[in-house]
Amino acid sequence: MNDPLTKPLEPDTGLATWRPRFAALAASGTGGDGAHDANHLERVWRNAQALLEHHPEADALVVMAACYLHDLVNLPKDDPDRAQASRRSAKLARHQLAWMNFPPERLGAVAHAIEAHSFSANIPAESLEARIVQDADRLDALGAVGLARMFYTAGRMGSSLAHPGDPLAASRPLDDRAYSLDHIAAKLATLPGKMQTEAGRKLGQERLAMLESFRTAFAAEWGDAKDS
Repeated sequence: MNDPLTKPLEPDTGLATWRPRFAALAASGTGGDGAHDANHLERVWRNAQALLEHHPEADALVVMAACYLHDLVNLPKDDPDRAQASRRSAKLARHQLAWMNFPPERLGAVAHAIEAHSFSANIPAESLEARIVQDADRLDALGAVGLARMFYTAGRMGSSLAHPGDPLAASRPLDDRAYSLDHIAAKLATLPGKMQTEAGRKLGQERLAMLESFRTAFAAEWGDAKDS
């Protein structure tokens, strides 16, 4: 039997050995959310690999495990327990990895990286691995894919595309619960400055520039109060 979830391995630190097992375990937690599906996990790991090139001293196995397992418990953005999702994911990941004979001395590091990845949980990333995972996840909220994820999530929450008369919030407070476009200025624009690595900040700024250009173009097509 070759089921990657039911066949324990001898302790092993090889990335190629563990990657399909992490992916198989993660597949159980996507919950039909297209913004946090298997492709999201692959992109986060790809982002993390780009950051790891600048930090060869980091434990790549810990980073990989946290990238794939950070959304094991995925709660909707408007769920009142949303801020607890990363803690629940960390607890479940620790349990499942221990059963899979993951190196026990790395379990705490993986759990911390998972807990600290979440924006809403507001848990400081205290290790290099946690900082890399946090940056890698937040990079997927920026750029073209981040834009698509933003509107997808807003549609699931029932938000409008933009304010009917003031899409750029020139004369009103930002409200990204009501208007999806507001999310760029309300949250996404803050992410590059909160990146934990220099490489993450650089990539974040590049991807944010695309979002800000889109926001300006959207408003021009949409029209605003000054044009009425």
